[in-house]
Amino acid sequence: MEHDVKPATWVAHAGGAKDQSSGGVVPAIQPATTFYRDSDYGLHNPDNIYLRPHSENLRQAEAVIQKLEGAAETLLFPSGMAAIAAAFRWLPNGARVVLQDGIYWGTTKWIQAFCQRRGITLLTVDASDTEALAAICQDGVDLVFVETPSNPWLKIADIAKAAEAAHTNGGILVVDATAATPILSKPLALGADIVMHSATKALNGHSDVLGGVLSCREQGEIWEAIRTDRADSGAMLGPFEAWLLMRGMRTLALRVERMSENAQALATYFADHPAVEDVLYPGLPTHPAHALAKSQMTGGFGGLMSVLVKGDMQNALAVAGRLNLFVRATSLGGVESLVEHRYSVESHTGLPQNLLRLSVGIEDVQDLIDDFAQALGQ
Repeated sequence: MEHDVKPATWVAHAGGAKDQSSGGVVPAIQPATTFYRDSDYGLHNPDNIYLRPHSENLRQAEAVIQKLEGAAETLLFPSGMAAIAAAFRWLPNGARVVLQDGIYWGTTKWIQAFCQRRGITLLTVDASDTEALAAICQDGVDLVFVETPSNPWLKIADIAKAAEAAHTNGGILVVDATAATPILSKPLALGADIVMHSATKALNGHSDVLGGVLSCREQGEIWEAIRTDRADSGAMLGPFEAWLLMRGMRTLALRVERMSENAQALATYFADHPAVEDVLYPGLPTHPAHALAKSQMTGGFGGLMSVLVKGDMQNALAVAGRLNLFVRATSLGGVESLVEHRYSVESHTGLPQNLLRLSVGIEDVQDLIDDFAQALGQ
């Protein structure tokens, strides 16, 4: 398949992957854990020895994501957190890490514990404040980690300036772009060294695969350490999960387009609603980083948003309880719309008690608006 086709075409054709043995237009699943040698003990297929580091289904899915990211190489992992852990485990004891605050709590919790165990200095900063980020890096840094758009605050970090702050002071920049997807954002092109996604979310898009992915701008010493660690530790996505991920990605461009359109319409609806205190969505012109988001994201602003319901925690819970189409569940990026009262999950982080996090799906947008209209009582 020609490599100069547009992303929507690339993913729809699964990067040209087919079943060569049968002629099937869908790649086959190869679940073998080991691969045979010929009579002279030479490998029948030099690419395959043992499943832990060698999987045809994994390579096919990685090739699709690599092209979308414009990456030098892509590696899949069994979960988003496994991918984040791999992006950090190369750090030596005594290293310095700068972490964006107000991001997904699972990420923050793991990084805090990891740095404490390893004697790594961990500094946190509001990465949407480019001057504050640059200042905190001035004493030297090994790794800067940002999440943009952030979850659940929907803050936008300037990726190019974050990369400059990291590189000027001796470090690398890792960007979690899960909420944006490779369809809307290309962090590597803006200077990031590694981009991470929870493949569980929009990449797969059907709430039935757990996975994570890292892609690099250049294959240097750090990336080689990450690749080796993945193989040696066995942090591999299984063949069936990789096959499901490939199947999900074939509609990625269409799903992201629809999710972004629906989210934009919902955000506009909420912006003027008398029962809504505030709506956090970078697609709104009133968002403080709307211009930056528009410059970094092409084709929309994604399906993630947060809404602050007027009143207290009980008001927000009551609204969530009255919703019929929005499923009350934790996650984002699926075809179905989800709602979550984040304070119930992470009250210790200081989130507003009236905040509802929404993952907007691909349903008819008027149905979604009508669902909230009756839930808000307006």
